[in-house]
Amino acid sequence: MPHAFPDDLIQAQRDWYTTYRRLATAGGAPAQTTVLRRRLVRLSVRITAHPFWTTLPGTAPAARMELKEMTWTEAAEAEDR
Repeated sequence: MPHAFPDDLIQAQRDWYTTYRRLATAGGAPAQTTVLRRRLVRLSVRITAHPFWTTLPGTAPAARMELKEMTWTEAAEAEDR
């Protein structure tokens, strides 16, 4: 069943993937990798602690995967442009 995710949750997950990809290609610049890792932590907290998950008793894990799959595809397509 498709879920109606809040816009801020979708954007946070998109930002997480964008940041993750930047970290993966950052090379050896320690200052940059530190900033990106900290951003990933902040985004992870924002995503996992979002109030939306409390509205889905019993189905949150499936909804989480749906959000990940949806935003992974969008993020990859945006980078290809």
